Amino acid sequence: MTVTTELPLKPPRDGRGLQKGQQTKAAIVDAALGLATQIGLEGLSIGALAEVTQMSKSGVFAHFGSREELQISVIREYHSRFEQEVFYPALDQARGLPRLRAMFSNWMQRTSVEIDSGCLYISGAVEFDDRTGPVRDALASSVMAWHAALKRAIQSARELGHLRADVDDGQMLFEIHGLILALHYEARFLQHPGAIARANAGFDRILRHNADSAPERPGTGRSTK
Repeated sequence: MTVTTELPLKPPRDGRGLQKGQQTKAAIVDAALGLATQIGLEGLSIGALAEVTQMSKSGVFAHFGSREELQISVIREYHSRFEQEVFYPALDQARGLPRLRAMFSNWMQRTSVEIDSGCLYISGAVEFDDRTGPVRDALASSVMAWHAALKRAIQSARELGHLRADVDDGQMLFEIHGLILALHYEARFLQHPGAIARANAGFDRILRHNADSAPERPGTGRSTK
């Protein structure tokens, strides 16, 4: 960020001042994320955010410097929350199929909430699919990081013998991701009842196709958090 000399230089803030500044920025990002899930990343603006947070435009601008930086901060926060809710809890499960099941179950749990609130990965893809630049790169990088984690879980399940040795990791990932995309379309846009059950059934079908001897999902296998 370019430092302007039009304003008087201030001495470095102490630890308390830095902490307060970080808390303010976190509150702004939280408000921006709430807005973005409703109106999209492109709908975000320093002015709109200043109105929602009841701050001045200059106050919001001081924490980000540009709308682009604000959008990227929102993407990073969304991805961090996604990891905390979907990925990290699944690590408590054994490697291979139990962990893959947990990852999908957690993903479905989050998706069932986002049917009402909106998914930044999906709305962002619509907004930035034909663009270039840092915002698109940040969004694509976040999605690809999650896909890489899912693919590692699939590979681990194959290596441990939970899936057939000839399973195509990329194809299986594609089909699992497709279930989530279809669920958003069916439940959020078309408002078809039973879409969540169909997505879960689709995942079970993918597992059966790739592992005839895949263990049955235990009754307590799905997260109830």
